[in-house]
Amino acid sequence: MRINDVSKLTGLPISTLRFYERKSLIPDTFVKRDVNNYRIYSEEIVEFLEDVKALLSVGFSVEELGLLVNQQLNSSYEVKKKIVEQKIKEIEAIQKRLRKSKKFLHATLEGKANFQTKC
Repeated sequence: MRINDVSKLTGLPISTLRFYERKSLIPDTFVKRDVNNYRIYSEEIVEFLEDVKALLSVGFSVEELGLLVNQQLNSSYEVKKKIVEQKIKEIEAIQKRLRKSKKFLHATLEGKANFQTKC
């Protein structure tokens, strides 16, 4: 696939795909060059980029993802493990806050919250 195809299938702009390549977020296993030096992407890139989008949406930084996916940086398993464990803790803290907010909103709907006015 060419970059236009990948862009259409993932919803990512071409500029974002090129940025990901510059930041080493796209492993070389997904990209080859043809005789004209155009990028040719494997089919598996689509699923990989969906995973990247999901990880970015839960708060991973581009730098953190680069450490996780880039084999050339020689990040140790322990470094990668710590990044993932920290992110899990952050997500759990967000989930806790969301549960508390949801409980409060249900109480509001039931007229049990301490608001000045009722909903």
